[in-house]
Amino acid sequence: MTESEKDADTKAKEAKKAALELSSVPDEDRRAVLRRIAGSIEESEEKLLEANARDVEEAEEMLERGEYTQALVDRLKLDSEKVAGIAEMVRGVAEQDDPIGRTLSARELDEDMNLYKVSVPIGVVGSVFESRPDALPQIASLCLRSGNAAILKGGSEAEGSNRVLFDAIREATAEFDAVPDGWVQLVESREDVETILGMDEHVDLLMPRGSTEFVRHVQDNTKIPVLGHTEGVCHVYADSEADIDMAERVAYDAKVDYPAACNAVETVLIHKEVAEEFVPRIVERYDEAGVGVRGDGATRELVDGVEEATEEDWRTEYGDLIVSLHVVGSLDEATDHINTYGSKHTDSIVTEDDAKARRFMESVDSASVFHNASTRFSDGFRYGLGAEVGISTGKTHARGPVGVEGLTTYKWYIEADGHVVGDYRGEGARKFTHHDFDGEW
Repeated sequence: MTESEKDADTKAKEAKKAALELSSVPDEDRRAVLRRIAGSIEESEEKLLEANARDVEEAEEMLERGEYTQALVDRLKLDSEKVAGIAEMVRGVAEQDDPIGRTLSARELDEDMNLYKVSVPIGVVGSVFESRPDALPQIASLCLRSGNAAILKGGSEAEGSNRVLFDAIREATAEFDAVPDGWVQLVESREDVETILGMDEHVDLLMPRGSTEFVRHVQDNTKIPVLGHTEGVCHVYADSEADIDMAERVAYDAKVDYPAACNAVETVLIHKEVAEEFVPRIVERYDEAGVGVRGDGATRELVDGVEEATEEDWRTEYGDLIVSLHVVGSLDEATDHINTYGSKHTDSIVTEDDAKARRFMESVDSASVFHNASTRFSDGFRYGLGAEVGISTGKTHARGPVGVEGLTTYKWYIEADGHVVGDYRGEGARKFTHHDFDGEW
């Protein structure tokens, strides 16, 4: 049976079988396969760029018909530099410390009976993502490095690009006997996604990347644990004690560096004491970069021609060259605004007052909170994780950029010498020592 003939049910079962074998593949073998995958992607550059050009051409036609957004088209595009970056990312994942088999804790329960908490792969990770072709090798590489099988579903807009990347990964893997066939699977139809949602006996974790509506659909239609990544409604707050030059640089970079990214700023909050100086400056910088500015009443009093911001703007991830400005009266008002309208992704304060910065960072309920830094730093590669499966805006298991450690769980192991529970009951019962020690399983 060829890959195209396999249904989603078959692919999920193959991934489950492969995951059981992959968990015991040695570290050096997993590293070697990843290095070969990087080379295979580089060797496929011409074919990849040709496929991507066709994907982009079709996406631009959809854009003209109003069916796609400019942000989606921007995320779709590849060039030689991006292909080189993808290969380098895969090599970076190969260089990450092995997350499997690490002894997280060791405890003596009694003489000759020790308890170990040891990191292990999750099993089969399913990920549904849109637009960005580089997401496919990112997720596949992180899963392989952490000993997990992967079931991947990219958006139809990147179908050609994804197929070339998937083929490059499969061809590279086939050169190594140590890695089981079927560890990475590609599904392409919406029907396949619905099938996967019902396969909780084979899939251990789902990581959807898309709209809030899509993530909720996944959560509502599966028994599989879901690590959700939805919008990035990110903020920069220019405090009353902000260095205005720094605030301008940070707010500008956070919007203009890559406006389609989920960690791009969507709302800039400004303390009223610095608004008179800061607002005209940042509006001018944004205007030079072609950024459409929407503002509250205080902002529009300071700068003519700014479009009025609505309640909906505070909740919107533009993913484009659009930003909203809002003048606030205090740090507490800024944090309240963020916690009310934000998406728990990434938020930043610019201030020279360290005490205020700490209060802001502790009060804002987001996965990443920065002091004097652009929100664009919220990224697995920039965090030194090699890459990321996605950014989790939830609070359980993993939070923020999810790298190899976020794709592991743990087991408890006991090494003993015929110990039985009955010896620890009744008169003259043995006592547990419960003594922690430094040791490896």
